[in-house]
Amino acid sequence: MSADDPAVDDLLRELAPQVVGVLTRRTGDFDTAEDAVQEALLNAAAQWPEEGVPGNPRGWLIQVAFRRMTEQVRNEQARRRREELVATQAPPERRTAPPADDAHETDRDDTLIMLFLCCHPALTPASAIALTLRSVGGLTTAEIAKAFLVPEATMAQRISRAKQRIKASGVPFRMPASRERARRLGSVLHVLYLIFNEGYASSAGPDLHRVELSREAIRLARTVHALLPDDCEVAGLLALMLLTDARRAARTGPRGAPIPLAEQDRSRWDGDAVAEGVALITATLAKGAVGPYQLQAAIAALHDEAASAEETDWPQILALYGLLERMSDNPVISLNRAVAAAMVHGAATGLDMLKALDADGRLAGHHRFHTARAHLLEMDGDLQAAVDDYRVAAGRTMSVPERDYLTARAARLAATVSGSVRRDL
Repeated sequence: MSADDPAVDDLLRELAPQVVGVLTRRTGDFDTAEDAVQEALLNAAAQWPEEGVPGNPRGWLIQVAFRRMTEQVRNEQARRRREELVATQAPPERRTAPPADDAHETDRDDTLIMLFLCCHPALTPASAIALTLRSVGGLTTAEIAKAFLVPEATMAQRISRAKQRIKASGVPFRMPASRERARRLGSVLHVLYLIFNEGYASSAGPDLHRVELSREAIRLARTVHALLPDDCEVAGLLALMLLTDARRAARTGPRGAPIPLAEQDRSRWDGDAVAEGVALITATLAKGAVGPYQLQAAIAALHDEAASAEETDWPQILALYGLLERMSDNPVISLNRAVAAAMVHGAATGLDMLKALDADGRLAGHHRFHTARAHLLEMDGDLQAAVDDYRVAAGRTMSVPERDYLTARAARLAATVSGSVRRDL
């Protein structure tokens, strides 16, 4: 979906899950409803910037999408069963005419139900991400495929399989019961976290950022926070996203090369986002219940509040990583804790911790492990070993900017080593 007017684009993304929810509740057919709404969104994106937003934009989308559903049911013999389902569940006057946006439905927001549906634990993270971006975020299959650097046909198959799995699971279109809701909310937050991470630090391709993904993750996290304002982990995730994304403008140089946190121009950080994130995590931590997203947000806040890299409160960061490591058995957290320990107790301490992590094997071959070890080896003065690790890391990342940065870092250190050798001779 692409609108000439950003305000129209934002409105369509906000309305997308609500319209899918209305039609799914009315017909019981999530698959067809979602396809029809995508076409309605495309029509609106083409018409509204030229003709103006209608007085009832949600009702307009519902009517257009329902009309498309009716056409599909009537014209495609292969979907006869769906036609019977629609005829059974829809009132007679709605079988042949587009539905009006009833008053009780105007006030009903199905966004959270849609998120629970699209982030069902039965789906793989990749499938849940794709389905969430399409059904809740309003992105087209082509846009999602482009963001994740896969062919559109591949992404279409992924989304189709996800919808078929949801259909086969028999999940009803309603808010899960409290026990199931708590379990599903974890999946929802994890999917939004993955979407944000891919947008903020792309795993592959020519760009370090995919801004459309990180922005969409923040928008959806805001939506969940508005619907569940008392959930501490929802607030923690939103704070984490805001505090991390606040540094985006300073993370790359003129040619898109990554700039390490310690070398960034902090005046380019988004002060409003930092202030909002800090206020959010401060209020959330005061409530007492602390989870992993809140701890990560607290760490991000300590980085963002430091006036310079030298003023960073590394002892507090190290303590928070210790809590996080006990809470979540994640090797990436252990990797970050080792770096924090090096900043507090010296590079040798961090390197000893990395030896244990290397023996663990879960980060075997991961470029981030070799990048971190290269950094600590450089701090420790073992420049040749650092060069070797930087080169290994460069060969294992799929991100072009990261590869170029790591290759250049290795080359600069290698030149330093070579110069030192020549002076010794």
